[in-house]
Amino acid sequence: MSSFISTAQDYVDVLNIGYSHTFDAEFEGTDQSTDVKGFEAGLTFPIVLNENHALITGGDFSTHTLQLAPDFDHTTLNNILLKIGIASTHSEKWSSTVVFLPKMASDYKNITSDDFYFGGYLLAKLKKRENLTYRFGAYGSTEAFGFFATPILGVYYKSPNNRFEIDASLPIVADVNYDLGIVTIGFDYFGIGRSFNISQDEFSQYYVEQSPIEFASYVQYGILKNSILLRAKFGYTSNKHEVYEQGDQLDFRLSAFSFGDDRIQLNPDINGSAFVKVEAIYRIHFEKKEKENAK
Repeated sequence: MSSFISTAQDYVDVLNIGYSHTFDAEFEGTDQSTDVKGFEAGLTFPIVLNENHALITGGDFSTHTLQLAPDFDHTTLNNILLKIGIASTHSEKWSSTVVFLPKMASDYKNITSDDFYFGGYLLAKLKKRENLTYRFGAYGSTEAFGFFATPILGVYYKSPNNRFEIDASLPIVADVNYDLGIVTIGFDYFGIGRSFNISQDEFSQYYVEQSPIEFASYVQYGILKNSILLRAKFGYTSNKHEVYEQGDQLDFRLSAFSFGDDRIQLNPDINGSAFVKVEAIYRIHFEKKEKENAK
């Protein structure tokens, strides 16, 4: 999910694969807990149309398995998201990106129209200096709990020595890292609301609202001139997975603020806990390509 909004200036992460394991997430008010196992893969493939426009294509897939309550069987929450949009350069300072994001999110047990959601985002980018760009925009999506929207304020900065980097599009994603030469150390953040239609017997006509807030530190090792990045992460996640009856919706959600939310939660809260994650990233560096072509 984060790969399609956080876009750097001189490279693009074409492929991102990750596996995560969250340990002993306790059910509030009980002595029981659940692990959360997740797998994510994201593909972003830009197609250059001309010197000012590029078509953005790709897709994301994620799956998370956990218990939603002490007496429930394990549930698998799957999400397939397609990316189609266009990136445009309007001047030396201004550029923009518009992307449409249809998705199918459920346990995939009995696929119906309730499994499909539609969203998208718009970003305007202002290049203040060669190493500093500001972002302004908005993200919105239909969800099982209603319509979700959030403004996006971001920045991309890289220090003159190319060692320190900030890549943030808040409140959705952020990454701060420092290149030590052999390895890179960093800190990242992810937080966005999603929902999944559930059709298993004990969840008939229900949905899950997943809105984790994740903080992680990581160590990164690059190979093949940093075209392939290997990351090991350790962090903390809020583990928010709330179960509601299908059709029990709020009026509107703007970022972290909910309006008209009188829903009845059907499972106990799941407390936050630690997680580990390993990632592999395939990255294309634009500047390197340009230098190679100039030779």
